[in-house]
Amino acid sequence: MTIPGQAAADALVARLGVFIDPELLVLALTHRSFAYEAGGLPTNERLEFLGDSVLGVIVTDRLYRDHPDLPEGELAKMRAATVSQKALSEVGRAIEIGPCILLGKGERSTGGSDKDSILCDAVEAIIGAVYLTHGIDTTRDVVLNLVGGHLAAAATSGVALDWKTSLQEAAAERGKSAPVYTCEGEGPDHARTFTATVRIDGEAFGTGVGTAKKHAEQAAAAQAYEALTGSNGSTSVPDEAPAHQA
Repeated sequence: MTIPGQAAADALVARLGVFIDPELLVLALTHRSFAYEAGGLPTNERLEFLGDSVLGVIVTDRLYRDHPDLPEGELAKMRAATVSQKALSEVGRAIEIGPCILLGKGERSTGGSDKDSILCDAVEAIIGAVYLTHGIDTTRDVVLNLVGGHLAAAATSGVALDWKTSLQEAAAERGKSAPVYTCEGEGPDHARTFTATVRIDGEAFGTGVGTAKKHAEQAAAAQAYEALTGSNGSTSVPDEAPAHQA
């Protein structure tokens, strides 16, 4: 099966150093904007969902084994730094996945091949495709090769916070209830935007916007953390934070 950008896709597989089932490769690179314009083709979102979970397990397992003395909260922050949208988009650029992604005309015209959200999703989908092709052992090798630098950075310098975990810890320290998130989506399926609000003891502390629920919630948690603690959350900008937080 051939696709637009087939040469770029073949080069991507060569860079990864592992065979990927050709049909799964095409699916992993099919963004919803392309699928929508093509009349409703399958998208990479199911593979992204799978890859996100596989990535989380592999990174969590490595952190657990490499840092036996660290508490759960610190491991959670290190994991979040490693699998964040920012980190995975950097991985996507490093392996030059952007030119391989099948995008609709609108996304292509607005630089979609270099958007953090699209690159992140494609990397996760590729991980899902590798897992379905080879299973967990080969996928572990691929994942650790891709994110090894981010794992090391998280261990030595805490390059990013898991804002949701940090907010939960800060609320508990102040005798408050656990944060509660609500999230609403708007727009067509191929260009959906989510707005999240986080409340503590019934009071709204922060809002955030993102192209995925998890990113909107992280942005809301960053704003709420700053409001609750009085610290400046912008020292480590969360993925897809609202413009006024930049």
